[in-house]
Amino acid sequence: MKPTVSIWQEEVSIPTYGTGKPEKNPLFMEKRVYQGSSGVVYPYPVIEKILDEKTNKTYTGLFLENRYLKIMILPQLGGRIQMAYDKTRQRHFVYYNSVIKPALVGLTGPWISGGIEFNWPQHHRPSTFEPVDFSLEENPDGSSTIWINEVERMFHTKATVGFTLYPEKAYLEISARLYNPTPFPQTFLWWANPAVKVNEHYQSIFPPDVHAVYDHGKRDVSEFPIAKGEYYKVNYAPGTDISRYKNIPVPTSFMAVSSKYDFIGGYEHDTRGGLLHVADHHVSPGKKQWTWGNGEFGKAWDRNLTDEDGPYIEIMTGVFTDNQPDFSWLQPYEEKAFKQYFMPYAEVGVVKNANIDAVVGMNFTPQECALKLYFTAPFSKLLIKLTRISTGAEIFSEELACEPGSPVSRTISIEKGISPQDLSLTVTDTYSGKVLISFTEDKPGEKPIPSPASPALSPAETISTEELYLTGLHLEQYRHATYLASDYYEEALRRDSGDIRNNNALGLWLLRRGKPLLAENHFRTAIKTLTRRNPNPYDGEAYYNLGWSLMLQEKYDEAYDSFYKSVWNHAWKHAGSLNLARIASYRKDYSLALTHIETALVNHWNNHSCRIIKTFLLRKSGHTEESLAFADESIKIDHFNYGVLFEKYLILKEKDSSQADKALLDLQTLMRDGANNYLEYAFEYAHSGLFEEAMELLSIYTGSADDIYPMAWYCMGWFSHKSGNDIQALSFFRQAAACKPDYCFPNRVEEAEILKYAIGINPADSNAPYYLGNLYYDKRQYQDAIGYWEKSRSINPAFPTVHRNLALAGFNKENDSQRA
Repeated sequence: MKPTVSIWQEEVSIPTYGTGKPEKNPLFMEKRVYQGSSGVVYPYPVIEKILDEKTNKTYTGLFLENRYLKIMILPQLGGRIQMAYDKTRQRHFVYYNSVIKPALVGLTGPWISGGIEFNWPQHHRPSTFEPVDFSLEENPDGSSTIWINEVERMFHTKATVGFTLYPEKAYLEISARLYNPTPFPQTFLWWANPAVKVNEHYQSIFPPDVHAVYDHGKRDVSEFPIAKGEYYKVNYAPGTDISRYKNIPVPTSFMAVSSKYDFIGGYEHDTRGGLLHVADHHVSPGKKQWTWGNGEFGKAWDRNLTDEDGPYIEIMTGVFTDNQPDFSWLQPYEEKAFKQYFMPYAEVGVVKNANIDAVVGMNFTPQECALKLYFTAPFSKLLIKLTRISTGAEIFSEELACEPGSPVSRTISIEKGISPQDLSLTVTDTYSGKVLISFTEDKPGEKPIPSPASPALSPAETISTEELYLTGLHLEQYRHATYLASDYYEEALRRDSGDIRNNNALGLWLLRRGKPLLAENHFRTAIKTLTRRNPNPYDGEAYYNLGWSLMLQEKYDEAYDSFYKSVWNHAWKHAGSLNLARIASYRKDYSLALTHIETALVNHWNNHSCRIIKTFLLRKSGHTEESLAFADESIKIDHFNYGVLFEKYLILKEKDSSQADKALLDLQTLMRDGANNYLEYAFEYAHSGLFEEAMELLSIYTGSADDIYPMAWYCMGWFSHKSGNDIQALSFFRQAAACKPDYCFPNRVEEAEILKYAIGINPADSNAPYYLGNLYYDKRQYQDAIGYWEKSRSINPAFPTVHRNLALAGFNKENDSQRA
């Protein structure tokens, strides 16, 4: 019988310091700087109180275990890895904090140390202290996977992450898929944040080619590992090894400038055990250490974050990012997928090379090479060879068997005068012929220390319209806290009103902020310049963005024409075809819609939204069995595609009521009665004109909780209106108006039009203009926000939060302290 991995769910009791209630009113922290980028928290509430007493609290623990490792994940705390235990050495290879003791370190308040935290779409993740969706899966090869999933509220991007243990592997595999279901480009970063226990014997293990490290935002730079100058206001001259925890007295970050290696980690020289992260450096260049510092300040923070488990540092690993802040793009409906591996190792010490199969340590003296190897799986026959490169002569070879927990150590004699750079190590699996790992020392030589980054010029000082565009794009991409990208785009258009890129960029900036008509004008200007000499332009982005500005104004015929022109360019064929399918579906031309969605799928087979659309188009076209088969295929690709899971329920409801009931229960269990989950997928239907299905999906949420998120009722009202039932729409809007306004922070551009309609059909509702004011203020449309808050105040002068919001706007935006 093949070995398998145990997977299970059980309740675990952990001593916990509680938190206060979240702030019920919106917080507009526009110029707050957090981790080098914007510290905006809206639409999330913020917790500002940590309780002083601890009690035992029950959490859902998700477990994976094989004969080498045991892993525990807590889905109620962001899906973090709380425990990672090496059974071969009987040690926690990731810092295990035996108490949940939050401090106000996170973007929205509580944050805890220890384990492995996953930070996206920025650092630290807004929802790091919130629950996530999860499921457990046993795989045909004997491995098991814990899946977690979240659609975050700030940018509405989706992350699905699988944690897999294999039967005979001493590493944890993390498979992540990041997806942008929105029609606009979104920025993101991904840093996995493992903590490791430290003392005076601890050393961070960076690859051997890392010679310099950057501060946040590349504001400062230092030599590495021997710092020779001032860094974080500490003078390390004439030379200090900052890879050693004991030598860093103050809170300090450093991130590798670059490396051709796939690993980073840390090693405890006293216990002779460590942690390694392995991932392809082409997609995972981020290698960082953070410490509170080995001083009184650091010790105070240790006490803030744990009761008895002592100091730790963070060995952070960035994917599609090498600095903080350093954001990458997810284009509309784009998915990025990658894998990371975390594993313990022992005895090797300072690592020269590592991958998921093996770890190499090599130390040279004039006539000896001390070779140490660690393996992550049992191998019955390996060949270790050390060869002189210049002559091809074999210096050492040995065949042996190995397994995790049993490191290999050899001392090899070397002829005097042979340099380490003339030696090549290879370790080969004799049975497969695969070279598991190899290493050759880099040739010595001076490596220049890069210069720190320089600040951007003001718009007026910036020389060219191109530089204005690139600076504005940088500010958007890096979510700058104090500079506005629109200032740079507008300055460029003052100089050249027909500039293509700046018109497109400013139009997109306005479109994201619920201003489709103003955006439309900029896209049309960009297209006019684009097509002045060329009716078939090189780039179709402005046509695609124009299509969305028209869609939001319900000008579907014009939007269809614009999207069709965008797909003449391959870069927009996928996104444009998806929206052509939506418009065709809106017109109930399901055959044409299927043609468009097939084109979109050819260009992105795994696309989450396309698979929802194709499933319901097949169902609507009467192809029930094909629809059900496609739904099952799609669920295998993404366990948390709730639109497809809902479709499966709709199909089964007509075929088998008992199977349908089970499908509905599975869907409700996964979605956790989370309002954001239901709203996200209701809009997937609404964009295609399937308002009845959108209402039915939302009714599952509205039928299962007493304290309903008000926007669910407003959306139900809007969907009723679009279905032609304005009497029912008014009823839903009245239910929305009766809800408590606490924690209602809408931020989707679609919600602006819904709230405007609700204000018109139910003028007695003071909440709808309050919510719309919140949305517009967050999107920096201040006069619109003030106007709607004033409307809310005129309807209900006793609404305190509206007075508070108007005071903020009066003081901060109108410079009217008396009115404030």
